[in-house]
Amino acid sequence: MLETVIPIALTLVAISVAMCFWRLLKGPTVLDRILALDTLYVNAIALLVLLGIHISSTLFFEAALLIALMGFIGTVALCKYLMRGDIIE
Repeated sequence: MLETVIPIALTLVAISVAMCFWRLLKGPTVLDRILALDTLYVNAIALLVLLGIHISSTLFFEAALLIALMGFIGTVALCKYLMRGDIIE
Protein backbone atom coordinates (compact mmCIF):
# COMPACT_ATOMS: atom_id res chain seq x y z
CA MET A 1 0.00 0.00 0.00
CA LEU A 2 2.90 2.37 0.73
CA GLU A 3 4.14 1.84 -2.84
CA THR A 4 1.09 3.68 -4.15
CA VAL A 5 0.48 6.21 -1.38
CA ILE A 6 4.00 7.62 -1.05
CA PRO A 7 4.36 8.77 -4.71
CA ILE A 8 0.90 10.37 -4.58
CA ALA A 9 1.77 12.17 -1.35
CA LEU A 10 5.13 13.29 -2.78
CA THR A 11 3.36 14.72 -5.83
CA LEU A 12 0.79 16.58 -3.76
CA VAL A 13 3.40 18.04 -1.41
CA ALA A 14 5.51 19.07 -4.42
CA ILE A 15 2.51 20.92 -5.84
CA SER A 16 2.07 22.59 -2.46
CA VAL A 17 5.75 23.64 -2.51
CA ALA A 18 5.26 25.18 -5.96
CA MET A 19 2.19 27.10 -4.78
CA CYS A 20 4.02 28.38 -1.68
CA PHE A 21 6.98 29.43 -3.82
CA TRP A 22 4.60 31.33 -6.08
CA ARG A 23 3.10 33.13 -3.06
CA LEU A 24 6.61 33.87 -1.84
CA LEU A 25 7.44 35.60 -5.11
CA LYS A 26 4.12 37.35 -5.79
CA GLY A 27 2.78 37.97 -2.27
CA PRO A 28 1.06 41.35 -2.02
CA THR A 29 2.49 42.11 1.43
CA VAL A 30 5.57 41.22 3.41
CA LEU A 31 3.48 39.26 5.91
CA ASP A 32 2.14 37.04 3.12
CA ARG A 33 5.70 36.34 2.03
CA ILE A 34 6.80 35.44 5.56
CA LEU A 35 3.82 33.10 5.92
CA ALA A 36 4.65 31.51 2.56
CA LEU A 37 8.27 31.03 3.66
CA ASP A 38 7.16 29.38 6.90
CA THR A 39 4.81 27.09 5.00
CA LEU A 40 7.63 26.31 2.59
CA TYR A 41 9.72 25.09 5.51
CA VAL A 42 6.91 22.82 6.65
CA ASN A 43 6.47 21.44 3.14
CA ALA A 44 10.22 20.81 2.83
CA ILE A 45 10.09 18.86 6.07
CA ALA A 46 7.15 16.82 4.74
CA LEU A 47 9.04 16.08 1.52
CA LEU A 48 12.10 14.91 3.42
CA VAL A 49 10.09 12.68 5.73
CA LEU A 50 8.18 11.13 2.83
CA LEU A 51 11.40 10.59 0.91
CA GLY A 52 12.98 9.01 3.98
CA ILE A 53 10.06 6.60 4.30
CA HIS A 54 10.22 5.80 0.59
CA ILE A 55 13.98 5.13 0.58
CA SER A 56 14.04 3.65 4.13
CA SER A 57 16.84 5.91 5.30
CA THR A 58 17.07 7.68 8.67
CA LEU A 59 19.38 10.38 7.32
CA PHE A 60 16.41 12.28 5.88
CA PHE A 61 14.72 12.45 9.29
CA GLU A 62 17.77 14.14 10.80
CA ALA A 63 17.84 16.63 7.93
CA ALA A 64 14.14 17.32 8.50
CA LEU A 65 14.84 18.11 12.15
CA LEU A 66 17.57 20.56 11.18
CA ILE A 67 15.33 22.30 8.65
CA ALA A 68 12.56 22.54 11.26
CA LEU A 69 14.93 24.19 13.71
CA MET A 70 16.30 26.65 11.16
CA GLY A 71 12.82 27.42 9.85
CA PHE A 72 11.52 28.25 13.31
CA ILE A 73 14.48 30.47 14.12
CA GLY A 74 14.23 32.22 10.76
CA THR A 75 10.52 32.90 11.12
CA VAL A 76 10.94 34.28 14.64
CA ALA A 77 13.81 36.51 13.51
CA LEU A 78 11.85 37.87 10.54
CA CYS A 79 8.78 38.59 12.65
CA LYS A 80 10.86 40.27 15.33
CA TYR A 81 12.57 42.40 12.69
CA LEU A 82 9.21 43.49 11.26
CA MET A 83 7.79 44.34 14.67
CA ARG A 84 10.76 46.14 16.23
CA GLY A 85 13.11 47.02 13.40
CA ASP A 86 16.03 45.10 14.88
CA ILE A 87 16.69 41.52 15.87
CA ILE A 88 19.25 41.87 18.67
CA GLU A 89 18.50 44.27 21.46
